[in-house]
Amino acid sequence: MNPLSDEKIRASWHSNAKPWTTAIREQQIASRRLVTDHAIIEAVLSVAPASVLDIGCGEGWLTRALARKRIATTGLDAVAELIEQAGQADLIEAGSDYHVMSYEQIAAGAWQQTADAVVCNFALLGKESVEGLLAAMHWLLQPRGHLLVQTLHPRAACGDLPYEDGWREGSWAGFSPDFHDPAPWYFRTMESWNQLFLQHGMRLIERREPLHPKTGQPTSVIFIAVRNA
Repeated sequence: MNPLSDEKIRASWHSNAKPWTTAIREQQIASRRLVTDHAIIEAVLSVAPASVLDIGCGEGWLTRALARKRIATTGLDAVAELIEQAGQADLIEAGSDYHVMSYEQIAAGAWQQTADAVVCNFALLGKESVEGLLAAMHWLLQPRGHLLVQTLHPRAACGDLPYEDGWREGSWAGFSPDFHDPAPWYFRTMESWNQLFLQHGMRLIERREPLHPKTGQPTSVIFIAVRNA
């Protein structure tokens, strides 16, 4: 297996599903607790969807949060262990729907239900898998439907490496010792993100840069795009 590939990303998440679920449910990640969780909910609400497809939903926290807002929300994820955790949580707090499905399966047309909005919250980490998923937006979204993507801010995440597209090594620095085998990720510049949406029939209408309350630096970037008619 190539150590820097979409396949390696999936393998890492399969092996880290349990500690990730714990980290999310115990709010161990400060940036999410302070900024980014609220930011993506606020962004989704700003486009007023009646239905949402949460792709890369993980253990389902966002799917459930949107369901509490009376938005019909379905969560999809390639990692069966995470979908199992999501389903268990929904036994306590019913209202969401979850399915195991990879980005490649979605891109091949396995999911045919449309939604008013698709949200990918820190879920677009790969290269070919992401490009294939973006190509599927023309049948996943209703006409004039919205795609919302929250991801690492390119300027903040670049570090000391050149500001250019390419695979990067992953890291669990700052996480509990229960995590292992970090997933690689494909770095994109801000312009590359813009071009990715354009190439797949999406028009970028807004870009948000949520700021950390203590440092004043962007913790992420949220792209809001609309499907061209």
